[in-house]
Amino acid sequence: MPLAHNVQSSPDTNRPDTASQPSTILPHSARPVDRKPLALIVFLENVGHISGVNLPRWAMAAIDWATEEYAKLLLRLLGAHRRYDRVIILEDDAATAANLTAALIAASATHTVDQLLLVHGQERCLVGYRGQEYVDAADFDALLARYLEDSSLLDLRVVYGLNCYGASLASTWLALGAQAVNGAQAVNWLPEPSLSLFLRQWLNGAPFSQAVGYSARRARATGRLLWRDRPDGSEHPNIAGSRQIVYGQRDVTIASATDKGRTVQPEPAQISQPQNVSAPRPAAAQ
Repeated sequence: MPLAHNVQSSPDTNRPDTASQPSTILPHSARPVDRKPLALIVFLENVGHISGVNLPRWAMAAIDWATEEYAKLLLRLLGAHRRYDRVIILEDDAATAANLTAALIAASATHTVDQLLLVHGQERCLVGYRGQEYVDAADFDALLARYLEDSSLLDLRVVYGLNCYGASLASTWLALGAQAVNGAQAVNWLPEPSLSLFLRQWLNGAPFSQAVGYSARRARATGRLLWRDRPDGSEHPNIAGSRQIVYGQRDVTIASATDKGRTVQPEPAQISQPQNVSAPRPAAAQ
């Protein structure tokens, strides 16, 4: 099974005609530039739901509280509050489509924005507060229409998500200007250790594709201890569904600036000719 592609360096890679097309080649330049401050938006709502399991209300409430507090503690312990100039957490009753849209627009006015999606998901949909609020296709389409009218509305850099069916939203995030995105192929059974492994890599300067790939490989190895391959050699459905895919215009690190975030443009780097990207495809991270 293919891993995330190695980073390819190129200043000449063209943006696809439509940002909905994911790319296997994520060119990256490490040249330092002056940039806008960084903001991290965390869309956080566990709900306490476990796929396929009916739990009593008290158990769901306990899981919801514990997992959300764990995520916030992890962000502090691994240094997110040190590496980002601003951390915005939308949790519980703040985890709504209206609040997410407002936070993205407000933060983009002054910061380059990264996003963590620590929520459940459906096809092209995020599940918000108590499983009763949704960020669905209508919400994304409304935000996209505004962005197409005024591309300065958002300065979105990367989107890392643990949401199920996250790959179904990849084209949407790219259309909204994100440089690199990941997403689960189907139901994601491996939110941990995926999150902690990703954050440790990303916050310490690893390129996005490398951080996602490392996290996914380690998480899948852990998952296979519980869900072993089938006798015919095929993966257990829970492992196959949790497969992470990386999409993007280019690879970035936590120190990278977006075109909108640069205050000083870097001099062109002398880098070898890129591969042909006329027919981009997603890169799978095992």
